[in-house]
Amino acid sequence: MKLITAIIKPFRLDDVRNALAEVGVNGMTVTEVKGFGRQRGHTELYRGAEYVVDFLPKAKVEVAVADDLVERAIEAITAAARTGKVGDGKIFVIDLEQALRIRTGEAGDSAL
Repeated sequence: MKLITAIIKPFRLDDVRNALAEVGVNGMTVTEVKGFGRQRGHTELYRGAEYVVDFLPKAKVEVAVADDLVERAIEAITAAARTGKVGDGKIFVIDLEQALRIRTGEAGDSAL
């Protein structure tokens, strides 16, 4: 099992959710986060004053998937989240040692 964490632009979230559903990913956790990468934020003008926006709004999508779904899930996220502009995001894949469904006690892939 793997835990896939994707940091994406918030307006691409619905597209990513639909793409993951199409490849068979059943559930996900989404968190509104702020951060920056290479784009290092930007400056904006508000009421005549210029200020720097250091942290940009992002969506953090976390999905636990069986090993056989990992590549299809990554491809789905990449295709749905890509705009071709700076700040499209990152995907991280981590080994998931154990998963347990609290309600039934199921463990491993069946808990996903």
